[in-house]
Amino acid sequence: MIRKTRIILEMIKVEHTVFALPFAFMGALIGAVMMEHRLPSWAEIFWILLAMVGARSAAMGINRVVDRVMDAKNPRTAKRAIPAGLLKAGEVVVFIAVSFVVLFIAASQLNSLCVKLMPIAVLFLVLYSYTKRFTWLCHVVLGITIGLAPLGGWIAVTGAFDPAVWVLYGSVVCWLAGFDIIYACQDFEFDRREGVYSIPARFGLAGGLQIARGFHLLTAAGFISLYWLTDLGWIYLIGAIASVGFLWYEHMLVKPNDISRVQTAFFTMNGWLSITMFAFTLLDLVVLHPW
Repeated sequence: MIRKTRIILEMIKVEHTVFALPFAFMGALIGAVMMEHRLPSWAEIFWILLAMVGARSAAMGINRVVDRVMDAKNPRTAKRAIPAGLLKAGEVVVFIAVSFVVLFIAASQLNSLCVKLMPIAVLFLVLYSYTKRFTWLCHVVLGITIGLAPLGGWIAVTGAFDPAVWVLYGSVVCWLAGFDIIYACQDFEFDRREGVYSIPARFGLAGGLQIARGFHLLTAAGFISLYWLTDLGWIYLIGAIASVGFLWYEHMLVKPNDISRVQTAFFTMNGWLSITMFAFTLLDLVVLHPW
């Protein structure tokens, strides 16, 4: 069981939780302060965390099952758990089912709107893994899916929507779409050869990186605009500007003729961005809005 658990954690890339989880907490923080003039309770934080674990685990499990044949053909992914024979597809399906149960339990402990919207989240969690078979907009679908993290965090503590959360959601959608395009540059040749849809495969490495820059310009505009749309203050603004700097440096690391530093651009820069956005938001709300 210990060995299987270790393999499953490797399969779902648990370290990549650093991308979405800070934004889920960020959405919860801003929503609670803006709409209810309070900080999220520890119970709400726990159930948001559990919902994120369930949703992300299910999504990664689905992706690995759906892509198992494709992964076996790609030298970069051939050593993943299912194509390498470390896990059976049936075992991962059981893991997916358990993850969805965890998601449902967590949503039911938050509020009725979370439960009502859960089928939409599940739809996108399932849909994304198939999109690379028919549209190069698969990166946008991934952004729409993982971008549900801050939207879900907001709804979890407020049970309602607000224009500001849509700006946060859109910013995260563009951020994820942009860095997923950069990540997909690794598989540029494989995708073209196998007929896999992606923006780099469709528009080339130079064109793909240009589109990624466009998405990240929208992200930067969205992060900065939240300063005026919410109760966030100058501490948040410093964090937002620093995050824009991470985006800028990410694009300095990857060039059409040199994609050797994609992993640094993908994981390190974006991990720092999400942590910075959350940390400066938290600091801003605690220092400038004492409770």
